[in-house]
Amino acid sequence: MSDQTNKAQQEVEQEELLNEADAAIAEEVLEGMVEEEASDELVKAREEAAQYKEVALRAQAETQNIRRRAEQDVEKAHKFALEKFAKSVITVADNLERALSSAVEGSENDPMREGVELTYKDLVETLARFEVVAVDPQGEPFNPELHQAMTMVPNPNMEPNTVMDVVQKGYTLNGRLLRPAMVVVSSAA
Repeated sequence: MSDQTNKAQQEVEQEELLNEADAAIAEEVLEGMVEEEASDELVKAREEAAQYKEVALRAQAETQNIRRRAEQDVEKAHKFALEKFAKSVITVADNLERALSSAVEGSENDPMREGVELTYKDLVETLARFEVVAVDPQGEPFNPELHQAMTMVPNPNMEPNTVMDVVQKGYTLNGRLLRPAMVVVSSAA
């Protein structure tokens, strides 16, 4: 009976070893699954964090762009706030110029002419202080960005597309065109 007992005991021990091995294998499989699930969750969390980071960076860039555009708009508003006023005042300068050109040339001591000259000079200086600059292109090449051609006249003494005469001066405000100069342009003979 001892052989049978030993055999039975060995079988029980083998069965216990097999059960323990099965349990260990099952535990390893479960741990692997848990690790795999944790790894999947970690990958998903990292992807989600990357998406949130990208969204945050885009929002930050958009905020910087909005701030920069607002600063540029404010700068332009300061720079060109006088545009409407300057357009109105340059017509006064035109009228003073016409008054000076129509005055009799020989009358140097005429108080009226002298007053108009001083007023015109003061107005031009005031406009220059606020960066309103006259465009008087007499003898310069025609520039369609600054000049408006009234007519073209054949002139063999001048290069083609050269400003022969200025009908009305143009003006710029801080480099931006307020009014183009109205000019007569030479053409080929």
